[in-house]
Amino acid sequence: MRRPRRAGAGCGRRLRPLLLLLPFAALLSVATFSLHSPGGIGLGLVVPAAVTVATSTDTDTASLHHHRLGDAVSRIDIRALNATPPLHAAAVRAKLNELKKMWFLNRVAGQRNRGSMDWPYPFVEDELFVLTLSTGLEGYHVQVDGRHVTSFPYRVGYSIEDAAILSVNGDVDIQSIVAGSLPMAHPRNAQRKLELLTELKAPPLPEGPIELFIGILSAGSHFTERMAVRRSWMSSVRNSSSAMARFFVALNGRKKVNEDLKKEANFFGDIVIVPFADSYDLVVLKTVAICEYATRVVSTKYIMKCDDDTFVRLDSVMADVRKIPYGKSFYLGNINYYHRPLREGKWAVSFEEWPREAYPPYANGPGYIVSSDIANFVVSEMEKGRLNLFKMEDVSMGMWVGQFVDTVKAVDYIHSLRFCQFGCVDDYLTAHYQSPGQMACLWDKLAQGRPQCCNAR
Repeated sequence: MRRPRRAGAGCGRRLRPLLLLLPFAALLSVATFSLHSPGGIGLGLVVPAAVTVATSTDTDTASLHHHRLGDAVSRIDIRALNATPPLHAAAVRAKLNELKKMWFLNRVAGQRNRGSMDWPYPFVEDELFVLTLSTGLEGYHVQVDGRHVTSFPYRVGYSIEDAAILSVNGDVDIQSIVAGSLPMAHPRNAQRKLELLTELKAPPLPEGPIELFIGILSAGSHFTERMAVRRSWMSSVRNSSSAMARFFVALNGRKKVNEDLKKEANFFGDIVIVPFADSYDLVVLKTVAICEYATRVVSTKYIMKCDDDTFVRLDSVMADVRKIPYGKSFYLGNINYYHRPLREGKWAVSFEEWPREAYPPYANGPGYIVSSDIANFVVSEMEKGRLNLFKMEDVSMGMWVGQFVDTVKAVDYIHSLRFCQFGCVDDYLTAHYQSPGQMACLWDKLAQGRPQCCNAR
């Protein structure tokens, strides 16, 4: 769509010749407005105009965000969230199919008869419009320039405090998104909300030794994932005198992301910011940082590494490591043997990067545990400049354990399928690729004594 020439005009007028101004592919698309939360998608709204912007807010505050990305304006007035798909989606697609036929007749067959069609959305090409989403007695209502265009019912069990991301996707420029008229909490409720956040803060560093240190790899922009971890399985870590967990996050290319990360780290006290730019090839340095923190900052028997989309069943993990004889060097996880590197595709590894035909035995990266003497060895070799680094951090750990075996002492390789590489199995130790909603679901089931998977994302 071309940029608007002036604001406020054209409400309800018929769309001017759209067909000659857009590429064919654009006629097949519709815009999608969606609100996402740790519990899943909050709202899905389909309209035949589009926007290219995504804004995110934290899960505990309702904020006002302005994004100047074009010359059109869209205002989304959010008073409540989470709804089923709108009633007009099928009708919009039917109209778009009709537009495709008209485009073909105009451009290919030379026909100039545009025909007659009812357009349910009062968007006008080259004109500004205001889209408002509001709540009523029976559900959510959408207006464009004051004209009602669609409604859809509520979904039970959702509140605005759970919203994490507002995203609008498509092909039309947008000047701003405004979240207004949000519900105001009574001061007593606001204080309670602050108290709940305070409960998520990490306790002070332990004065004595602990049994298990958990290092969680995360990215600067993964605030929602970290909040899901804090509100679920990390609660058991905070309440344990035998375990401790920290997020390990590298620097982002955007200054604002780093500023927000610093504020988050100062508030929750559970983030270790490592001083290099985040990239896939440098993830291995986060694993080295985990080993260093676990051996130099705290005193621990065992070190676990996982990702921020990994759900850790702490009580069962602790029970498993306690079965291992004290003083035994071990490497525990879902271990791959004779795994060959991929030489083609997205995750290809060149012969220059890895000349051998197979990797050493290594545990899958979503969750594994090593004894503290192995972590000490990793840090020592790094300081001496003798540690071999490979871009795949889990393979690197397998390589370091192999070097430890060759130069120090034997290691017990303990394989367990309960450290899930893909998804989840009942009676898991770790579950991988878990969305924030699944994290909450798994935590609720654990509270009921049911270590079962949650399939819905």
